[in-house]
Amino acid sequence: MKMIIIGPQGSGKGTYSSRLGPKLGVPHVSSGDILRENVAKQTPLGIKAKEYMDRGDLVPDEIVIGLLKERFDRPDCKEGFILDGFPRNLIQAKELEDITHIELVLNLDVPEWILMKRLGGRVTCKECKEIYNLDNMKPKQEGICDRCGGELIQRDDDKPEAIKKRLNEYEEKTKPLVDYYKEKGVLKTVSCTKFETPPEEMIEKIIKIIEEMK
Repeated sequence: MKMIIIGPQGSGKGTYSSRLGPKLGVPHVSSGDILRENVAKQTPLGIKAKEYMDRGDLVPDEIVIGLLKERFDRPDCKEGFILDGFPRNLIQAKELEDITHIELVLNLDVPEWILMKRLGGRVTCKECKEIYNLDNMKPKQEGICDRCGGELIQRDDDKPEAIKKRLNEYEEKTKPLVDYYKEKGVLKTVSCTKFETPPEEMIEKIIKIIEEMK
């Protein structure tokens, strides 16, 4: 199953993708992780990407697409993948079509008040980037990552003024993808209306949708 998860910041894209992957037997592919991996390994595309990142510029789509194509060609993606973080706009969606066929797009529909509360309480591990929430997904030990023991921090872009800006940008640039994929007949929407909804409950809903498609 080749699928994409889309939704605003705080909707759970990374959380659900990382938990769904093992259940479906496919890897979670994060565009951000791929960029960091290639920069760290100093691959040819990673070196090019770093030039833009060092200047504070967005990495051009053609570089990101090149990195994704290389990732999709690896053996673990033979049965599919769960992609998050890309595409972010219609141009990127059409570029993605040139390198792979997407079978399912999951749209995470979450009210803004939940997003604000989730992001405001979100902390991230400095080392492995695992995400926690101080309201409903707390680490076992305060300030310490369960996975690697790294320090948990609140990122600058998880502060209220930054959150609002990011949600506005999503409405403007990314939400049109919903209509685009709906027209293609591959879009399924999963709604979350309660702040306390555990990730496992949402994952069960997603798996049911996938099973119904088979």
